[in-house]
Amino acid sequence: MKYLLILGAVLLTNLSASGQEQLTMYPTLGSVHFEYQKDTAIYQITPRQVGQILFDNPAAYKEFKKARTSSTLSGIMGFVGAGLLIIPAATAVAGGDPEWALLAGGAALVIGSIPISMNYRRRAQNAIDMFNKQHSALRPRTKFYVSGRGAALLITF
Repeated sequence: MKYLLILGAVLLTNLSASGQEQLTMYPTLGSVHFEYQKDTAIYQITPRQVGQILFDNPAAYKEFKKARTSSTLSGIMGFVGAGLLIIPAATAVAGGDPEWALLAGGAALVIGSIPISMNYRRRAQNAIDMFNKQHSALRPRTKFYVSGRGAALLITF
């Protein structure tokens, strides 16, 4: 009887672990990386794949779409700004008369892209938190304790 109880507890623990999903975002210098955990496997995924995963949660999907728009805008501003920074610098190195207004405009675009990039990270994390909150609320958590006196199974929701 004791072994049957332990076997049942282990099976219940394994069944409750199946179907678990979790998204994680790791900020890096100038970018972010996403990980998707399903059951016991962990995958690195792209922002497009995150959008596909979030599609079933309308609020999180809408928030992530806004985040992707911010990311695109920030990337364009940063790229154009860097180009405008390089043109006068290259002209000065080559010995010509540089247009310092281009340098100032490029710097303004690069600096302006920073808060937009931060907005992307904030919105993306908010969407991921919505997704994780929904999926953690749907599954029970089980813990199996064994001591010298016996065994116990704790199920929390």
